[in-house]
Amino acid sequence: MSTPSETDDRSDTADTADAGDATTVYDLAPEHGTEAVETGARYHATVNGVVAYGVFVDVADDVSGLVHESKLDAEYGVGDDLVVRLDEIRPNGDLGFDEVSIDDYETVAVEYEPEVAAADDLEASIGENVTLDGEIVGIEQTGGPTVFSLRDASGVIDCAAFEAAGVRAYPEIEVDDLVRIEGTPERREGAIQVEVDELTAFDDAADLRERLDDALGERAAARDVTPLIEWDALDKLWEDLEGVAARLRRAVLENRPVRIRHHADGDGMCASIPVQLALSRFIEAVHGDDSAARHLVKRSPSKAPFYEMEDVTRDLNFALGDRDRHGQRLPLVAMLDNGSTEEDVPAYEALAQYDIPIVAVDHHHPDPGAVEGLLGEHVNPYLRGEDYGVTTGMLCVEVARMIHPEITDELRHVPAVAGLTDRSEADAMSEYLALAEEEGYDESDLQAIGDALDYAAHWLRYSSGDALLTDVLGVDAADEDRHRDLVEHLSERADRDTDRQLDAAMAHVETESLDNGAQLNRIDVERYARRFTYPAPGKTTGAIHDRKVAETDSPVITVGYGPDFAVLRSDGVRLDIPEMVEELEEEVTGGGVSGGGHLVVGSIKFVKGMREDVLDALEAKMGDAEIDEELGSASVAGFED
Repeated sequence: MSTPSETDDRSDTADTADAGDATTVYDLAPEHGTEAVETGARYHATVNGVVAYGVFVDVADDVSGLVHESKLDAEYGVGDDLVVRLDEIRPNGDLGFDEVSIDDYETVAVEYEPEVAAADDLEASIGENVTLDGEIVGIEQTGGPTVFSLRDASGVIDCAAFEAAGVRAYPEIEVDDLVRIEGTPERREGAIQVEVDELTAFDDAADLRERLDDALGERAAARDVTPLIEWDALDKLWEDLEGVAARLRRAVLENRPVRIRHHADGDGMCASIPVQLALSRFIEAVHGDDSAARHLVKRSPSKAPFYEMEDVTRDLNFALGDRDRHGQRLPLVAMLDNGSTEEDVPAYEALAQYDIPIVAVDHHHPDPGAVEGLLGEHVNPYLRGEDYGVTTGMLCVEVARMIHPEITDELRHVPAVAGLTDRSEADAMSEYLALAEEEGYDESDLQAIGDALDYAAHWLRYSSGDALLTDVLGVDAADEDRHRDLVEHLSERADRDTDRQLDAAMAHVETESLDNGAQLNRIDVERYARRFTYPAPGKTTGAIHDRKVAETDSPVITVGYGPDFAVLRSDGVRLDIPEMVEELEEEVTGGGVSGGGHLVVGSIKFVKGMREDVLDALEAKMGDAEIDEELGSASVAGFED
């Protein structure tokens, strides 16, 4: 409160009153402290004690002082009201008042409006009472207190309210409510937590809502970073990538968990690990708690290059359980290196039942009409006139930097790893390789990292392998010597196991010439390759294909098939596998055909009894495909189990 500073003494006051001039008397709200009073100002007061040398009065609950007997005009008892003027504030903080006798005055009520603290600036207020205004973005009932996560314009802070052990405090408060919390910040397990004294919901707080929304939009915006290299393809996609980064940053600021689903191959991990790491760092900054990221961001691999119902059912089950047990919001799902095709639609529709938002960054050939309306953000190079040579890892390294720019130095080599593992033939590969060279990685080092990632992912299966894979990729402060040794060990094992697989399988490859002059290689990987070991059928097919390409100058197609699937690789032949799958669906009645991938690499599934019909129809289409000897192949993006 600001009150006028007056210098008149009691006789002046009496003269003014007698002259009929109105005088202001302030009526302070009980919550005010001594910062609300000024020397010379007049206040309504209540006697709280009588002593031989005067009376003690309250002008607010925590603002009291003495009126000396020499400054009193009458006798008073406890509870009596009078008007006083603040005469002095002594060096020790004690207040001295005079009684004021006036008949003509105006009472001005001074409402209490506390100084509102910022959630990210409580370090200096440990142990002191503070007031916070914001939105409840999470409620967790523990075995002790109820923990309310409060978001204000600066960040998110946990606030613990105590009832009986395990009893819900303030049961009327719900997620999304705008509230005021008064309490005391304390340090708990390395993080600041506010112990709640009082929590009240605002009936009408349109101004607060507007301030929070404005601050959220500003803080959620993608950070301004410069692309790691100059590349027209990145320029075309940059705004789309900023949209994804903003959605992910906003989820963190809203205390919404992020679930990352990615294809379980080298490019998928080069895409997802940097994004996971950037989100974790941003979560730690927002929450001021090193452990918060463990609960708010999770990464899960998908064996298929689309969102299978098995995966989405698991994700929904965990999300609903976390909501019920821990009071978490339902997550945002980030699809990386998958998520662009019609095969993703059933899973997306399942998420839509719970209004779970989805973003996708992918470079598989998309079905934009199928996924339109189901994705909040959709980034795919095909949608901007580019192709699969722009790998998802290249794109997601930039997304990670937009989320948390400080991560940049750890990621400079990662786009080159992504490009090599997905066999990108983009012109930008030379620049990415040069960037990695500056970080101490030559091309063989990068290829070894990619092989090690694939090898580890094979054995991890459905596990994310967070700590192991960051060591393999060489990010998140990985020990440099251990990183190099681990990559060498895993990549050598991958080479050894691949050689063993091919030693057994190559003799069973059937080779013939197609009508268009391409060499077709076929192998039943279910019968003539070791099962349940590395490499899986998809990788085995790719390795066979590479050997066949090295043996001939002709265009080459390789098909590895099993009872109900086929994996395709092509060099020098423009297959357009997504289009072929659509045609096979219509042409092979009862075939149950589905699948997809890139133009020259992909996979097909079908019903077991129709295998020969599907493969014969597929072979005919491959024989009609256009020869394009400059067209290489990407990595196998198919069913690898």
